[in-house]
Amino acid sequence: MGNLGIIFWRELMSYFATPLAYIFIVIFLITNGIFTFELGGFYLRGQADLLPFFSFHPWLYLFMVPAIAMTLWADERKTGTIELLLTLPVKLRDAVLGKFLAAWALTGLALALTFPIWITVNYLGDPDNGVIFAAYLGSWFMAGSYLAIGSCMSASTKNSVIAFILTVSICFLFVIMGSPILLNAFPDFVPQFFVDAISAMGFLTHFDSIAKGVLDIRDILFFAVFIGAWLLASAIVIEMKKAN
Repeated sequence: MGNLGIIFWRELMSYFATPLAYIFIVIFLITNGIFTFELGGFYLRGQADLLPFFSFHPWLYLFMVPAIAMTLWADERKTGTIELLLTLPVKLRDAVLGKFLAAWALTGLALALTFPIWITVNYLGDPDNGVIFAAYLGSWFMAGSYLAIGSCMSASTKNSVIAFILTVSICFLFVIMGSPILLNAFPDFVPQFFVDAISAMGFLTHFDSIAKGVLDIRDILFFAVFIGAWLLASAIVIEMKKAN
């Protein structure tokens, strides 16, 4: 197993060595259920789809994912273990990717544990399972985007609470970029290309199309490039601050 795999496994097991992973998964499942059945009216809609389930994910991730991401690097810097990690024969790339992939795997596990809702909708009707699978994939990539932002914010401060607040704020900005509420608020004199550019940077623009079953490679590439850019920013921040 290479250094990347070792760091990934170490970080993933560290989540389950404390109650953090279990608390995260339980709260994620409970809030998902509340949003889907109470706020989304899953049964009242009378339609065999998971639109009420996925429509709340951008807002649920807004607070759940930063809670995981805030400790990625802030605690390492606070306790001084980041110096020990960076003096080991481990590439910074492997450290950044390993930590990110471990947190991403945890969110993926929490998302996978929502499978009873998929079974339920198949029991009640005849849904398009291809659309549901695409929505799960899009949701996971969107969670990765939140995590990548959180990784960068966690690397920039020793205080995990500050990292959490910064991550929530930036993620909220990218969520509302694709929101009709923001896009419709632009005055008529604003050029359409500018509005389209803002919309193209929003999570909702890309996730909504995937959730509807339109698995456009451009949407997947957006999330992949977005994740890569923020992880690169994380590495740059760590390199700049490792002497502090």
